[in-house]
Amino acid sequence: MHQDLDVQEIAGALRTSIGLLRRRIRQTEAGGELTLPETSALAWLDRGGPSTAAALARLEQISPQSMGATLAALERRGLIQRRPDPDDGRRMILSVTGEGLRMLRSRRAARTERLTRALSSGFTQAELKRLAAAAPLIERLAQHL
Repeated sequence: MHQDLDVQEIAGALRTSIGLLRRRIRQTEAGGELTLPETSALAWLDRGGPSTAAALARLEQISPQSMGATLAALERRGLIQRRPDPDDGRRMILSVTGEGLRMLRSRRAARTERLTRALSSGFTQAELKRLAAAAPLIERLAQHL
């Protein structure tokens, strides 16, 4: 019979290891660096499509003022564009520009390449299979947070 697993111990181990992985991945340079909030806002707009500043602030759980500063910086760099909402002219709808998509793809490719090199040089086939099996579980865990 299996002993009950210590869920709190597993949670701590995952928090530590995923935190380290995130920090190392973020260290990957891709020209024209973006701040973490800028990257996050661009990613939300890429995945979710056009949105309002208020909706993005809610998704990121930050103040509308903080999101406004982030979006203004992205707009100055030509990475997002604002258009009036066709249903409510008082609101602005934000979307990623072609340059914004190019920058996101470049960052993602650089980070994926860094992970690929690490996996290719430091892991056995058995370990790679275990990591592949864990990936959907980690994604499901993230969706439950």
